[in-house]
Amino acid sequence: MLAQLLDHLRGKRIVLLGFGREGRSSLAFLRRHFPVAPVLIADRNPIEADDAHAELLCGENYLEALDRCELCIKSPGISLRGVALARRMELTCQSDLFLRFAPCVKVGVTGSKGKTTTATLIYDMLATSGTQARLIGNMGLPVLDYIERIEGEIAVMELSSHQLEFCTASPQIAVWTNLYEEHLDHYNGGFAGYAAAKAHICTFQSPEDVLFFNAQQYPAALTDISACKAQRVPIAAAAQAQSGFLRTMEISNPRLRGEHNRQDVYFAAAAAQRLGATEEGIRHAVEAFQGNPHRLEPIGDFGGIHWVDDCIATIPRAVLCSIDALGDVDSLILGGLDRGLDYNDFVTALEQRPLRNLICLPDTGHSIAGLLRHTDSPKRVFTVESLEEAVALAFRYTEKGKSCLLSPAAASYNRYKDFEEKGLHFARLVRAQGNQK
Repeated sequence: MLAQLLDHLRGKRIVLLGFGREGRSSLAFLRRHFPVAPVLIADRNPIEADDAHAELLCGENYLEALDRCELCIKSPGISLRGVALARRMELTCQSDLFLRFAPCVKVGVTGSKGKTTTATLIYDMLATSGTQARLIGNMGLPVLDYIERIEGEIAVMELSSHQLEFCTASPQIAVWTNLYEEHLDHYNGGFAGYAAAKAHICTFQSPEDVLFFNAQQYPAALTDISACKAQRVPIAAAAQAQSGFLRTMEISNPRLRGEHNRQDVYFAAAAAQRLGATEEGIRHAVEAFQGNPHRLEPIGDFGGIHWVDDCIATIPRAVLCSIDALGDVDSLILGGLDRGLDYNDFVTALEQRPLRNLICLPDTGHSIAGLLRHTDSPKRVFTVESLEEAVALAFRYTEKGKSCLLSPAAASYNRYKDFEEKGLHFARLVRAQGNQK
């Protein structure tokens, strides 16, 4: 099948749209097989490419490159909202090419939240069961880096909505954990466009394929699966709703506490079992799971306070799940990039939680603070301009023996490169200020 991919690319005028991690990976793939083929690289930001046969187009007019190609390999972070695309051009991405041409079994995992945990668990369950597998995709491992050496293995792919948006193929095993409002500024049609992109996880499946989906959200939220031709298997957060040994499987790992994590475990176990994982391998993977960075990640105890980095929680639902999972949150630090989400229901839900301090960062945090003050909330509500101020206030006001949680309910791009940078900054500030006390 790799030969078919090379035949598909050979001789075409190719544009790489975006030159971040995936764009550089795509160029490396092309150079492994077409060393001197001309390639146009387009990016809004200034870029450098040490390639004698690559032309660069940078700046505000970088999308003009779309008029000069037969095939465009798009990086996932670039929005084409409102852009008219030429019919003669094929718009694809790494995930699409991998799903169409990689010579292996593909397991795809998507969801507004839980996809990293679920994909990692599936991989761990397969690996501990002795099955040859690779974990690739949205967690920073571009899939074309592995396509030449994955034949006969199982590819466990974490897939974001951006990576699925222009896919024309689906994995044999699809896992759709949940669907909540996110990335409304990226898609034509807002939430409907976002949901349609997610639905590509199963749109192109055959009757021999399998879709595991969220039992609590169907049919209300996951209406896009109604036309799916695959075998559809509902997964619920309650153990009683599962079958076989999953009904009696205990989850005692503290990095998997909370209803949302239990559901991720059931998703992973069901998919891994379908792929041949053993009960022993599944149980061992659950017990040994170390968690993911910036997802309810303990930083440590400083000043008598438990500090937790949950910076990957970029939507309100994820924040509420984290508060409930920890059970002792006294201070919540939140806020980030405004992407048009409605926070009114979130504010109501926060009022019902026993936490006492809300420390609100720009931009959405300030909006949430305004909503809370409008309700005459008895909670202490602080607006701050920086994470430094937020941590200092948390040290001052958080009750000893309880937790301070950084869980933004928004993306971090307004002040940081990504949620990882924000989470790492938070950890440094906590340790630095904690060691001074």
